[in-house]
Order: sequence, then structure tokens, then C-alpha cells
Amino acid sequence: MDKILSLLKKLRPLDIIITVIILIALIVGAVTFLGKRATSSKQIEASTKVDIEVYFRGVVVTSNNSPFEVGDETFITIRNVPYTKLKITNVNYDRKKVMLPTEKNGYQVVDDLTAPFNYDFLVTVEDDAKITKDGAVVGGNKIKIGLPVTFEGVDYRLNGIVSNISVSKKADGGSVNKEIEKQVNKNQDVH
Repeated sequence: MDKILSLLKKLRPLDIIITVIILIALIVGAVTFLGKRATSSKQIEASTKVDIEVYFRGVVVTSNNSPFEVGDETFITIRNVPYTKLKITNVNYDRKKVMLPTEKNGYQVVDDLTAPFNYDFLVTVEDDAKITKDGAVVGGNKIKIGLPVTFEGVDYRLNGIVSNISVSKKADGGSVNKEIEKQVNKNQDVH
């Protein structure tokens, strides 16, 4: 007992701190190895292709051609961080609309003639995603409705908002795993 006390008296505070840190690291490593602690790889439930719909409001286009074409690639930036080129799988667009009152106390939706070159675009791109309990993760970013993204092509750079995320119908050879689809859409439902 005297030998242990004399050994402890010789230790400096720095030696004790280093020993404690090493012991904690060993305990955490053992708990992780035994499966009692979840690591980030265990939080991923599946990997699949997802369709990401991005809405662009009030895009001014004076040419007769849409800047987005199905089959083209567009470079995407997520939260001001450049990500990668993604393939455009669907494009919908329409002129800016306004609601005008009618004689029968109703409303009629018509093209806004005050802004003849303003269009709203809904562009769908496809990418591989990791599905977690919090939703889809693409390029290290959680993709959720309302996330600002930028699309850049040869002749455009436009800012849009993610409006929907869904499991791609092309995933798994056309068949969609219903559990994965449910997990992706869980946080997307509007009540």
C-alpha cells in the first residue's frame, strides 16, 4: 500500500490527465466495438435514388427556349457549397399568373400581362441519397423542403427552393421499397 501511495505522489497532474483520457478512450472504443453505442454508419437505414424537385419563382426568360432541358446536366450548389452535376429528369414551367375577380363573385386565373417574361419553373433532378431517420442525405446535406439551392448551366445560374423529395421510380429497377419511401416522405407530409 505504501508503494502505491509513493507512486501516486511521484505522478504529476499532467500524467494523471493523460492516463484518464486514455482510459476513457479505451472504454468508448470497447462500448462501440460491443455494439452498445451507435455510430454514424448505423444511422443510415438505406441508400436509394431520390427525385429532388426545385421550384424557381419569377425567372425572367426573354428567349423562346427554356434554360432547363430534360436529359441535360446542371451543376447544383447546396447551402452555398458546390456539390456536383445532376441529371434533369423533368421540367414544368408556366407564365406568372394573377387572380382577377369575375362578375359572379369568383376569381379567374390569367397570365400576368404586366410581366410577360416572368416564368415559374419546377425542375426535378435525380441523385443517390442515404436515408436516415431524419430524411434523405445528399452530399452530406440533409435535403428538406425549403432548402435553398442554386442550379448552374452553360447560360444560367438560378436560385431555387427544394419543394419536394421522393424516392425515384427508377430506384431498384422500377420497384420502390415502401418502407424506404415512407421514411423519405415522413418529414415531407403537409398536414
